[in-house]
Amino acid sequence: MISLLLAAIVIGFWSGRKNNDAESYLLGGRSLPWWAILGSIVATETSTATVLSIPGAAYGEVGMRWIQIAMGYVLGRGIVVRVFLPLYFQGKLFTAYQVLEKRFGGATRIAASLLFLVTRNLGDGLRLFLAGLVVHTLLGWPFEVCVLVMGIITIIYTVFGGLRSVVWNDCIQFVIYMLGGAASVFIIANNIPGGWTELSEFAQATGKDRIFEFQFTLSDPYNIWAGLIGGAFLTIGTHGTDHMMVQRYLSARSEREAGRAVFLSSLVVLFQFALFLFIGVELACFYSQSGNVAPGEADQVFADFIVHHFPKNTGLIGLMLAAILSAAMSTLSSSLNASASAFWNDFCLPTFKQPPGPRTQLNSTRGLTVAFGLIQVGIGMWAINLDATVVRSALTIAGYSAGLLLGVFSLGVLTTRAGQASALIGAGFGLATLLAIQFVLPSYDWNIAWPWLAFIGSITTFAVGQVVAIFLPAKSVS
Repeated sequence: MISLLLAAIVIGFWSGRKNNDAESYLLGGRSLPWWAILGSIVATETSTATVLSIPGAAYGEVGMRWIQIAMGYVLGRGIVVRVFLPLYFQGKLFTAYQVLEKRFGGATRIAASLLFLVTRNLGDGLRLFLAGLVVHTLLGWPFEVCVLVMGIITIIYTVFGGLRSVVWNDCIQFVIYMLGGAASVFIIANNIPGGWTELSEFAQATGKDRIFEFQFTLSDPYNIWAGLIGGAFLTIGTHGTDHMMVQRYLSARSEREAGRAVFLSSLVVLFQFALFLFIGVELACFYSQSGNVAPGEADQVFADFIVHHFPKNTGLIGLMLAAILSAAMSTLSSSLNASASAFWNDFCLPTFKQPPGPRTQLNSTRGLTVAFGLIQVGIGMWAINLDATVVRSALTIAGYSAGLLLGVFSLGVLTTRAGQASALIGAGFGLATLLAIQFVLPSYDWNIAWPWLAFIGSITTFAVGQVVAIFLPAKSVS
C-alpha cells in the first residue's frame, strides 16, 4: 500500500517534466497511446464503491444478472465511437462543451459545463467519503485521516503531472485492483468447505449463476431490457458527453486510436464486472456454508472477508488495501484534472481579450486542480454528518447529468431546428422529470429502476426541446 502511494507521487513528478503549457498539462500533448487511454477509462469509471458494491450485489439476490447492464455498455460505446468521437476531433477542442457552443451558443456551453462541474464534484466527493469509510474500517485510522491521505496524495500527483500522470497512474491502479480481484477469487474458493465443487453446486441451486432475465419490469434494474437499453443510454451519456471521459479521447494521437480505446474499454469492463460479480457469488457460498456470520449490509461483506479471513502476514491484505485505494484515487485524480480543464476553458479563458501566456495558463490550471481537490476533500469529510439515504440520493442526482447532457447533445447532432432556448428548456424539463421520478413517484408506489434514468432524462430533454423548437426555432432555420 505504501509502495502504491509513493509510486503515484514519483510518477506525478516524472510526468510533469513535459508540462510546459495548458495543452500538455490538460491533454498530455495529445500524444498518449490508445492502450494507456483504455486503462485510464476503465480505472476512472471504477470507484471503491464499485469494487465493493458489485460483489455485494451478487452476494444478494442479483447474482450474475448485473452483467446484463455491462452488455448495454458494449452497445452504447459502439455508438459513442461512431457518432460522438467525430465531433470532438473536428478542430482543436479542449472540452466536450465547446461542441455545444458551436451548435447552440455560449449559454448552453456554460450551462452544460456547470452541470458537469457540480455533479462531478458532488458525486466524487461522496465517493471519496465512501472510500474513506472503507479504509477506516480496514486500517483503523481516524476517518478524517483516511480522507486526507487519499485526497492530498491524489492532489499532489495530479497537480504536478497533469493528465499524463493521471493516465499512467490509472494504468498501474487498474492492474493493482484487478490483481487484488483475481487473488480474492482463489482465496475465497480455498476457504469454502468443499472448494470449487461446492461453489458450483451452490451457484446452480440458488440461481446465482443465471445471467439473463427476459421478463420486463420497470422497477427491476436487472433484466435484459434495462441492461441493453438503459445500460446503453447510460454509457452514451457518461462516455459520450462527460468531459472526464472526453478529455481522454482528446489526448489520443488520432480519432482512430481514441475509438479503439473507447470500444475495447467496454469489453474490459464486461470482464471486470464478471470477475467482481463472481467474487460476490463466492462470498455468498462461503458465508452460507462455513458458519461465519456475515455483516448486515451486502456492501460490507467483501470488506469483512478481507479483514477477518484473508491470510495474515503475506502481503495479501496490503494488496487489497492498495486495490481499494487505487479504485478511489483513479476516479478522484481524473475528476480533478477534468474539472480544472472545464472551468479554465469554459469559464476563465473566454473572459480574456487576449489568451494569457503558456506559463500563466499552466499555473492557473494547476491552481484550479488544487481548488477542486480541496472541495472534494471537504465534501468527503462533511458527508460523515449525512444519513446513508441522503448520500445515496445525492449520488443518484449526480448521475442525472448523463441523461440531460445526452439529450442536449442529441438535439445538436440530430436536429437543425432546435436552438439554444430549446436545449436549455428541454434540459430543465428533463431535470424536473428525473427529480419527480426519484422523490414523488415512490410515494404513489411507482418505482423506476436506476438504469432507466439516463434513458428517460435524455428522451425527455430531446422531446421537449423539439416541441419548443416549433415555437422558438433556431435563428438559422427559416
